[in-house]
Amino acid sequence: FERRYEAMPRLKKAELIDGRVYMPSPVRHERHGKPHADLTTWLGFYAAATPGVEASSDATVRLDLDNEPQPDVLLRVVDACSGASHTTDDDYLAGAPELAAEVAASTASYDLHEKKRAYRRCGVQEYLVWRVDDGAIDWFALDEGAYRSLDSSEEGLIESRVFPGLRLDAGALRRGDLAAVLDAARAGTDTDAHAAFAQTLDDRHAA
Repeated sequence: FERRYEAMPRLKKAELIDGRVYMPSPVRHERHGKPHADLTTWLGFYAAATPGVEASSDATVRLDLDNEPQPDVLLRVVDACSGASHTTDDDYLAGAPELAAEVAASTASYDLHEKKRAYRRCGVQEYLVWRVDDGAIDWFALDEGAYRSLDSSEEGLIESRVFPGLRLDAGALRRGDLAAVLDAARAGTDTDAHAAFAQTLDDRHAA
């Protein structure tokens, strides 16, 4: 798969999911480009506030021999802090990042079927899918080998179980109100839980 992908430098995205190659259609602005950018900004903000955590966009991830997805955005604990994934000598990621996020058209997308199953089997702890056409955001957390949906609060906020302080104002994200999304994200990183997590990562790095 990788040899063929590298032999086609003009091809921007191809994914290997359960041994099958997927090549998405050309990317549209409102249905993918802008939502993708907003997700990247949100997760990038958290990474900036959390030393030992990094975000990556459209990076190929070697989950196993049959699965090399290219998540729209991912969030991971870095190698030096004992994250679940690591950077290979040829600059790919190998292993399951702690969180993967995708922009999908609807529930019919392979992001919510084949790819979701692959992420679950390979141990991606959290998986977020923004279904743009449906106006919905699904955020799943791995629980005893199955993905369970994370519930939102009365204020419409969803919080990560893996990354303390990672908070999403789902309604603001759907409306395209990025300022409100970042306000909620900032409030999340101002919590004691986030401070404790940052200290844990710092201790791992120093060990």
